[in-house]
Amino acid sequence: MPQTEIAGAGLTFDDEGRRDGVPLVFIHGWTADRHRWDHQMAHFAPHRRVIRLDLRGHGESGGVPHAIGELAGDVRALLDQLAVDRFIPVGHSMGGMIAQALALAQPERIERMVLVDSISRMVYSRRRGLLMDLSRLAPFRLFVTANIHRAFAPGHPRAEIRRYARASAATPREVVMNGYRAMRAFDVLDRIGEIQAPVLLVHGYHDIQLPVPQMLRMAKGYPNAVVRIIGDAGHELPVENPAALSSAIDWFLTAGAPVR
Repeated sequence: MPQTEIAGAGLTFDDEGRRDGVPLVFIHGWTADRHRWDHQMAHFAPHRRVIRLDLRGHGESGGVPHAIGELAGDVRALLDQLAVDRFIPVGHSMGGMIAQALALAQPERIERMVLVDSISRMVYSRRRGLLMDLSRLAPFRLFVTANIHRAFAPGHPRAEIRRYARASAATPREVVMNGYRAMRAFDVLDRIGEIQAPVLLVHGYHDIQLPVPQMLRMAKGYPNAVVRIIGDAGHELPVENPAALSSAIDWFLTAGAPVR
């Protein structure tokens, strides 16, 4: 569990696996931590280098986030310290937004990219926007817990959902609300055509946080994108069906990459 100081925050990370080849860099989502990727770390580390971190203010990292670009800068600074030039970002939800910010800022460093349950522009229907605004008026822990419960597909074990809800509710209030505002402000939908690297979009069919139609709208903007939809998962695909996600990434890293 190494830790490094970046822009005034102590960031915790893991750097495992082989040192040859282009590493996978796993970036978790809002109110989560690097352990969302436990299955992928175990799956890929025997064959390639894998890096993950707790984002600023999350998990075992310090500091407070303010914008997606700032979080992308943290990831970039960590990779610079680790002497990583080219890499493959794998971002879940807010982590996918960070991955896109990385790709737009330094496209020459991106070998390819995987976006999991993520989008390029946060869009709410009028009804969903009203629900989100009302939920922000609820007690803080209820706001976080309600969002986590909505993130899982119907039928997912309740005990596991409660465990993730407790972990998310332990995230400091300022970190949670700043992260929420950062996601609402993030909008690169009109720029993703600049990203020429191959992109895999993996999405849970039952995702009601960032619904499939929003992801498909994004997919049309990418010059080299392929889509995988996992039928039995919601928004928390890395823990709802981790084997299916790892398999999709395996496919993309070998036979599944689009031709430029």
